[in-house]
Amino acid sequence: MCGWVMTIGEMLMPVAGAMRTQLLAGTYIQADETPVDVQTHDGSGTNHQAYLWQYGMPGGMTVFDFRMSRKRAGPLKFLGNFEGLLQTDGYAAYDRVGGVNMVHAACWSHARRYFVDAVKLNKQDAASIRAVEQINELFAIDAQARNEKMDHAARHALRHQKAPPLLDEIRTHILDMSKTVLPSSAAGQACRYTLAILKKLICFLDHPELELSNNVAENSMRPIALGRGNLIHIGGEPAGPRVAAIISVIESCRRLKIPVRDYLADTLPGLANAPVQRIADLTPAAWAAKHS
Repeated sequence: MCGWVMTIGEMLMPVAGAMRTQLLAGTYIQADETPVDVQTHDGSGTNHQAYLWQYGMPGGMTVFDFRMSRKRAGPLKFLGNFEGLLQTDGYAAYDRVGGVNMVHAACWSHARRYFVDAVKLNKQDAASIRAVEQINELFAIDAQARNEKMDHAARHALRHQKAPPLLDEIRTHILDMSKTVLPSSAAGQACRYTLAILKKLICFLDHPELELSNNVAENSMRPIALGRGNLIHIGGEPAGPRVAAIISVIESCRRLKIPVRDYLADTLPGLANAPVQRIADLTPAAWAAKHS
């Protein structure tokens, strides 16, 4: 059965490659990564911690890239000369990747999470509580835009109306807070993290399509996190790209709201013999457009 699954994964690898090409031709990518165990065959009985890196378009497809490490080489190779918006958490491996004109944006949910963690440790931490409240006010602006079904242009105008004074308050509050908390404390780490990426956090003021958070990318990682309890590990390094191709297709179908069973039943027969020129027409996005 594992052999059958890996055969399907190998068949889907060119499809995942075409998805990557289409993704990089766009203007906005959200990225994240998560660990996966890979079985070693050296007799040690231990697993190697590899990573699945996920690159996705909000509201569109997503591509998973298997790497044996969490080093910068992964996003550096995948993104190539990508010149659009890249939104990530504060992990340093995403720095200095992509093309010279690429804009690297950060995620407000990650910054907020650090302050939430500080409050969990100290329920009386008024400064961290205030930081969470201020960031919540920022998210409320986008919530209003969603409730009123605004397009990006209208949301951009609303953001410029309401966000600048709030951002000034957040910046001032966190700067003041950083001077009164221990650097090694949870609150101190929250301040340091947020201030270090502040320029990346306010990129949304210049780019109407940019979301405040990377939550869509994180949500795509949940099935993998759940699957770790069932999969236990990937059987070996050669299996990694095949697993990544399968997950890329399944998760993209979910995002695009197309029935994965119908897509696979329509795409897999004859896929192994399909000409290279036709592969781009077999991606989930292309299938969705054809069947809309």
